[in-house]
Amino acid sequence: MPSQKVLEQKQQVVNDLAERIQGSVAGVIVSYDGITVEEDTKLRRELREAGVKYTVVKNTLIKRAADKAGLSGIDDVLNGTSAIATSEEDYVAAARILQKFADGHKTFSIKSGYLDNEVISLEKIESLAKLPSREVLLANVLGAFQAPIASFARAVQAIVDKSGEAPAAEEAPAEAAEA
Repeated sequence: MPSQKVLEQKQQVVNDLAERIQGSVAGVIVSYDGITVEEDTKLRRELREAGVKYTVVKNTLIKRAADKAGLSGIDDVLNGTSAIATSEEDYVAAARILQKFADGHKTFSIKSGYLDNEVISLEKIESLAKLPSREVLLANVLGAFQAPIASFARAVQAIVDKSGEAPAAEEAPAEAAEA
């Protein structure tokens, strides 16, 4: 029987993880079998730079935290080794980074994931992983807005350039007529 102190520590881990799940917009659960310490360190650094929290947690604690957070439907994937990656702001960062890592490592795999507190399929996670980052999407939208404006500005400038030359040529005869 575990001591009271150990039970309190586990309860605190469950509470913290449940808050993290509730406060995140997206999360991914992975099996991290067969990766080296060097690979794990590199993966954690990349996730941290993207604002993603990545933690290795016992399956029973993930299950209890998910239940407490109101996230149901992930119990069947909670076996073997498990780690959870959560993102508070970016919907695609965790999926993109972990899918890219899984593609390069045969034993590392994505088990499940969620968006806005709803479990999603592996196909949706793969689709998310293929999306560009938020910054790239915003740049594309901005470019789409700027293109018509830039075309309009070029057209106006062409009219100004053309009309700038024409009135000068037309004014000369008018001045000659006045004199």
